[in-house]
Amino acid sequence: MVIQKRKSYTSLNNVYFLTATIHKWRPLLDENDNKGVIVDYLKKLSEEKLISVYGFVLMPNHFHLIWSQDKMNGKETPQGSLLKYTAHTFLKQLKLENRSFLYEVIAGNKKHEIWQRDSLSIEIYSRKVAKQKLAYIHSNPVSGKWQLAKDYLDYHFSSARFYEYAQDDFGFLHNLFTVFDGE
Repeated sequence: MVIQKRKSYTSLNNVYFLTATIHKWRPLLDENDNKGVIVDYLKKLSEEKLISVYGFVLMPNHFHLIWSQDKMNGKETPQGSLLKYTAHTFLKQLKLENRSFLYEVIAGNKKHEIWQRDSLSIEIYSRKVAKQKLAYIHSNPVSGKWQLAKDYLDYHFSSARFYEYAQDDFGFLHNLFTVFDGE
């Protein structure tokens, strides 16, 4: 049986649903400080007008993001910058805590892997798909095995309150449905 890696390609200015997973599904994002690293960097990229964030949820071992990459960050895509910056920040902390061995890999080009290499981006091409993806990410913290909150609106690291109450706790969210007006 041959296992093929997922291949996803993105282009600037289109809206995508991105899933990025921590190496070996480890719960590195259990800690709110680590979630804060991601939120802070999304805010930075947003303030620099490199991205537009329409929705997100940060889970213990992965995150979902609905966004557009609006401009390159120098020679890197904003996605490349996000994953690289957060990986370096997490690895620095893991080394201080003597836990970096959990992310060691045998590879010619690196000693550690924080993010699995198969991040998946799916283009969102309609209001119907946008609505479905938002519902999925917002229900993620209260579904199945997670049970991270009693109500999805109580889970802090999510854009759910933005859509329910027009409350942007993070300072970088945009309404996804403005992209698909007229449908």
